[in-house]
Amino acid sequence: MIAPVASWNNYPRQVCTLHRPERYREFSPDVESAIARGLGRSYGDAALNDCGHVFLSERLNRISVFDPERGVLRAEAGVSLDDLLRVIVPRGWFLPVTPGTRFVSLGGAVASDVHGKNHHCDGSFGNYVNSIQLAIPGAGTIDCSPTANPETFWATVGGMGLTGFIGEVELHLRPISSAYVQARHYAATNLEELFRHFSDPDRDAPYTVAWIDCLSAGKRLGRGVLMAGHHAALDELPVEARAKPYDLPAGRALSVPVNLPAWVLNPTCVSLFNGAYFAAQARKRAPFIADYRSFFYPLDNISHWNRMYGTRGFVQYQCVIPQAGAFDAMRKLLERIASSRHASFLAVLKRMGPAGNGMLSFPMPGYTLALDLSLRDPDLFKLLDALDELVIQHGGRVYLAKDARLSAASFRRMYPRYEEWLTVKNKLDPQHRITSSLARRLDIGGAA
Repeated sequence: MIAPVASWNNYPRQVCTLHRPERYREFSPDVESAIARGLGRSYGDAALNDCGHVFLSERLNRISVFDPERGVLRAEAGVSLDDLLRVIVPRGWFLPVTPGTRFVSLGGAVASDVHGKNHHCDGSFGNYVNSIQLAIPGAGTIDCSPTANPETFWATVGGMGLTGFIGEVELHLRPISSAYVQARHYAATNLEELFRHFSDPDRDAPYTVAWIDCLSAGKRLGRGVLMAGHHAALDELPVEARAKPYDLPAGRALSVPVNLPAWVLNPTCVSLFNGAYFAAQARKRAPFIADYRSFFYPLDNISHWNRMYGTRGFVQYQCVIPQAGAFDAMRKLLERIASSRHASFLAVLKRMGPAGNGMLSFPMPGYTLALDLSLRDPDLFKLLDALDELVIQHGGRVYLAKDARLSAASFRRMYPRYEEWLTVKNKLDPQHRITSSLARRLDIGGAA
């Protein structure tokens, strides 16, 4: 079927030939130009292939092995993290690393080497993958792991789906005592205070993330709220929840029914929202209990929240800056954004731990900032180009899974292991049949 396709941010929108296989053996790369696509929750063109083939993996969603004694799971790449959580949480297990939405596929989590609120403690998703099954054009199916075909494994983890079609993934899980998190908030009046919260060992936790009001300026530049938490033990739960610690209350379904007009997210409206949100979250000074869905995936409670940005859509800009220059770079980034008046009510800051072994993986030790920016502003890309240069000057990089407009030249300055990755890619796929719109835009993988 030939149809227009877009990612979650509705930009860009491209025409692709779609295939929806029922079995992995039908997930064939024997075409001139193809990429796999999971649930379409990336924010750019990594799972698009303009005028080419896109293989949808959503029906390849079977769990083949789950060992509840050891916490080891093997499943097809198309299964969603939400489906996995529904199986493993009632049995006392959780994902070792999770991004900010549970509606992504297992294969997408591997291809993007996703990270979460615990990266400073536990690293990224690839650290917990035992093995990957990969379909290689003209070479059949191979298995790879950190010890068997390790070059293929680490080129695939974070490789944006460009080394082959991911089939099954084996993952080891994290034990938990309940489906709840004990959380605590720490308000900060400016960026300096927020960084002090992050570095304070008394406020550290396995999971930390900060919301930032990126429209605040002057003495309030970078004001925000650090949100810290850990998986709740039984004795931390309310008495009424201890008998059934893995049962969750029924959630209230909210939805954005239509695309909103562009003026809704103007700087004035977003500034008012940010002020109200800061006040509400800053009041939560005492520890409190939250179910895992509201703590890890707050936006998943609002169906179609991407419609808030209207038909033009939005872009997400996520960068990471090494530890040494992180505060100075983040201050400059926020000053640029605040002075430009590009409104973002979704702005988060996280602390990052050691870099993973993935050749194109995003994380590095330091801090990462993520912003959602509406495409209602015609000069937005000029601002983002300027932010790219600032990130490069400080030795950082942009996250490819969130990117829709980075230049090929900037990519090469940000990802020093690209040539190493390309060597593996050329061995696996010498005719470069596995390609995407991202690959062509960044001129990676030898794509024409």
